Amino acid sequence: MWLHVITVLTAGAMLPMQAGINVGLARGWGHPLWAATVSFGVGTLVLLGVAAVARLAIPNWQQLSDIPAWSWSGGVLGAFYVTVMVIFAPKLGAATLLALVVAGQMLASTLLDHYGALGFPQQAISLPRLLGVVLLFLGVILIRKF
Repeated sequence: MWLHVITVLTAGAMLPMQAGINVGLARGWGHPLWAATVSFGVGTLVLLGVAAVARLAIPNWQQLSDIPAWSWSGGVLGAFYVTVMVIFAPKLGAATLLALVVAGQMLASTLLDHYGALGFPQQAISLPRLLGVVLLFLGVILIRKF
């Protein structure tokens, strides 16, 4: 269990680094969309390399056609996220940027859990969960103001 927690915390710690790195790409390439494109391109090459080393089988067309249509939107959401981070990181700073990201994630996560959407187990919105989301938004205000 601790390995899971440490791994996810490490991944979370990389988000502000990724935003800063991608801002540098945007400066070098001249536009946030180019930075996002380069970022996704490098990520795709890394994932293809890891898949090749792991000798993963390439899915066949039947497997791909059985996937729900909404499953293909993950790349669109990722492209939107990376582009927004590149645009707003220099304007907001790392702390405000990521505080807003976390608050938005928790609001969306609470709603996804409540409705059991996208395959998540259904967990009703409760007062403690709602209070947690409200406190996250208060945290955003505190980080932004001070």
